[in-house]
Amino acid sequence: MDVYLKHIAGKHASQSCHEMDASMNKEHVDCPNCAALGAQLAERDRLVAQLTAQMDEMNQRDLLTGVLNRRTLSALLQDELHRSYRTGQPFCFAIIIIDNLDEVRARHGSADALVLKMMADASTKLLRILDRFGRMSEGEFGIILPATWLEQGGVAIKRLKKTLAECAWDSVAPGSEVTFSVGLTTNAPGDTSDIMISRAEDALAQASAAGPDSVVQLEEPLPSINLEDDD
Repeated sequence: MDVYLKHIAGKHASQSCHEMDASMNKEHVDCPNCAALGAQLAERDRLVAQLTAQMDEMNQRDLLTGVLNRRTLSALLQDELHRSYRTGQPFCFAIIIIDNLDEVRARHGSADALVLKMMADASTKLLRILDRFGRMSEGEFGIILPATWLEQGGVAIKRLKKTLAECAWDSVAPGSEVTFSVGLTTNAPGDTSDIMISRAEDALAQASAAGPDSVVQLEEPLPSINLEDDD
C-alpha cells in the first residue's frame, strides 16, 4: 500500500513539474521584454558584423583616393600569378606615374590631392571589372590586367592615357599640363609579386628617362638554349 501511494504521489509530482516547465516556457515566449532583448542582441550582432566588414574594407584601401593600397594590390598580384600558373593565361602589370606632380604641388598647393583623386576616378571607370587598380606610392599607381598579352596590355595603357589626357585638369590645376608615364610588363616563369613590381619599376624608370608622357614595355628575357651538339 505504501509503495502504491508513493507511486501515485511521484506521478502527480512529475506531472506538476512538467506543467510548471510548460508554463514557464510559455511565459518566456510570451514575455515582451525577452523578445525585445533578443531583437536588440540580433541588431547588435548585425552592426558588429557590418562594422567589421567596413574596417576590413578600409584596411584594403588608400585613404586619399579610395582605390586599393599597395599591400592589397601586391597580394592580388601574387594571386594572379598563381592563377596564371594554373591556367596558362598571361597577364600584365603596369605602374603609371604622374610626371609633374611636384610641379602641381608647388604651383597649386593641395591641388595635388585633387589631381590624384581625379586620376584614380577616371582610371577605375575606364578599366574592366576584372582589372585591379591601386596606389603604389605618392604619385604612382599599379594596374593588374588579367588574361592580357603584352601587346594587348599596351593597347589598354594607350587607351587609359588618352582618357586621362582628356580629363579637365585645368579645373583643379590651372595652367599645369598633367602627363603620365608608364612601365608595363608581363608575367614570366618564376615570378613573384615583388619581381613583377621590380620589373615594372625598371620599365617605368626607362620611361621617365625618355621624357614625360612615355611608355616602356619590358619582358623578362627568355633563357638562352644551346642548340649545338655536345662533343
